Amino acid sequence: MNQIPSPGPYLGTDVVVPEHPGPRPMRGEFLLKEDVVFLNHGSFGACPREVFEIYQAWQRELESEPVGFLGRRYGPLMKQARDDLGRHVGAHGDDLVYYPNATQALNAVIQSLAENLPLTAGDEVLSTSHEYGALDRAWTFVCEPRGVTYNRVPLDPPFTTPSELAERFLSHVGPRTRIVYLSDITSPTAMRLPVAQVVAAARSRGLVTVVDGAHAPGQVDLDLTAIGADFYAGNCHKWLCAPKGSGFLHARREMQGLLRPLVVGHGWRPANPGPSRFIDEHQWRGTHDPAAFLAVPAAIEYQARHDWPTIRARAHEIGAYAVDQLAGLFGVEPLTPPTTDWWVQMVAAPIARSDAHKVGTRLYEEHKIVIPIIDWGGRTFARISVQAYTTKAEVDHLIDALAEIVPTCPHPEG
Repeated sequence: MNQIPSPGPYLGTDVVVPEHPGPRPMRGEFLLKEDVVFLNHGSFGACPREVFEIYQAWQRELESEPVGFLGRRYGPLMKQARDDLGRHVGAHGDDLVYYPNATQALNAVIQSLAENLPLTAGDEVLSTSHEYGALDRAWTFVCEPRGVTYNRVPLDPPFTTPSELAERFLSHVGPRTRIVYLSDITSPTAMRLPVAQVVAAARSRGLVTVVDGAHAPGQVDLDLTAIGADFYAGNCHKWLCAPKGSGFLHARREMQGLLRPLVVGHGWRPANPGPSRFIDEHQWRGTHDPAAFLAVPAAIEYQARHDWPTIRARAHEIGAYAVDQLAGLFGVEPLTPPTTDWWVQMVAAPIARSDAHKVGTRLYEEHKIVIPIIDWGGRTFARISVQAYTTKAEVDHLIDALAEIVPTCPHPEG
């Protein structure tokens, strides 16, 4: 244990942070370079060595008999992988399809709703100012030519309770609002949004709900049935630690008829229909390597075996310590309260207003620290991801490096 003296303004009490979650460090469980301080698990994740080996074993099995694997075994194997994922996220396996990432899955939803809801001139898609840029672009892509408003509601601090935030957001629902879209955990600000409360309120008003859950699987316990969103997309290769290229789309059965595939292939009007049109049209999109999807159950089992709730709790303690120290160092207010109602393993820690690109570049070039530095809402943040392999010493190294670099990289606007 490391006793941390002199807490900053964020926590207000002494904090005890365990150096490791168990009897041995977890760094050796992953394939990360030893000379890199990796504080950016949130972007693309990191896969444990043994899960990666199972992924490669699936690839070798595919290559040993490609026609038999893809032509005869693919359907049953994918059903098992869907069912295993469904049990983990609180959903029926036949209401899930695997996609390479949440962005592709949500593009299928966005483009389908634009055509089949349909969206027409004067309609509104209600969203927040905290959303992932690629999906902001996807909504703009379908809204602009149709004369539809994509309304990114500014949700700025201070934040008090999740319920207050939900009410503030829902107060913007208007007479032409058709769709409510928001993240479960936001990308730029790493905030948990009250999606279940928003979804329930939106449903009562007859609105379609779409949730970007890219950062949720593996970082929080999911129950997609309880959340009740019409469409929910997540990534398994981030916090669930599955191989790259494993994401999913969940659609409520009553809403699946609105969806159309991004790629039209043999799954459209198939000769031998499967359990649902949803699975037929979205599961097979032409020849591809499904090994990342088939390795997702191994990632789920790996985290269960390594007591991931304890790892998450330790990660949150380290993240809270980092925010506390940086808030005190730079004299800036944290974005949210320090509880897991607001964030778990990934946190946007405020630093002094500075040139985000220059700070991020120098952190890597001079200190081998990999971390996104983000400009959002007129403020600058270090988005810190704390995973099983992260040590307090690495976070201390980040704090020292920011103390050195930030004052020398003023923001271009002053």
